[in-house]
Amino acid sequence: MSSPPSDPPPDESGSGDARTPGLLGRTAAVLRRFLRPRGRPLVPRTGTRRRLAREMDDCRQERDRWRWHADSYERELTHALRERANLLAWLAALHPSSAVLVADVGSGPDDIHLLRIEVGGQQLSWPLPPADLPLFAHVPYAYSVTKDGRAAPDQAAHIRGHTRLLAMEETLFGTPAQAWAAVRPLRPGDH
Repeated sequence: MSSPPSDPPPDESGSGDARTPGLLGRTAAVLRRFLRPRGRPLVPRTGTRRRLAREMDDCRQERDRWRWHADSYERELTHALRERANLLAWLAALHPSSAVLVADVGSGPDDIHLLRIEVGGQQLSWPLPPADLPLFAHVPYAYSVTKDGRAAPDQAAHIRGHTRLLAMEETLFGTPAQAWAAVRPLRPGDH
């Protein structure tokens, strides 16, 4: 009996196998098998593309999530800085005799100004960006401010100490008890 006609051997070029086109394809396949990490089977190409597409989608979703968080933090920071500027403008209005605006010579071309207020015998200062300057139209501008030779105090500690003094002053010399009774009525037994 005669055998049916067979396909050409795989080592001939033009064998019709799309994955191994001749000697070059076979060499690449052997190198892939030889160089792959042990214990991991070869992943078919279509699965690799799907996996890469899923990973790319996951990365895009993660990027969008982090972008949303960054935008949210930026909005919160902008809101907090605007509120800070409003509170500083109010503080300057409460201290009209000592509040001045001066150009910050160390800031360079940014046009950063400093709000300086003397509180409790200490000069305190806060940097103001150019966008916040319209809030300080009521504050006089000083071209040069004389500084004494003392070292700069810890501004936050001075503010806390001054706040405690003002609170004690209000407690000692503030509103009499009858005015507080109108705000918070006394209960039976409170005298």
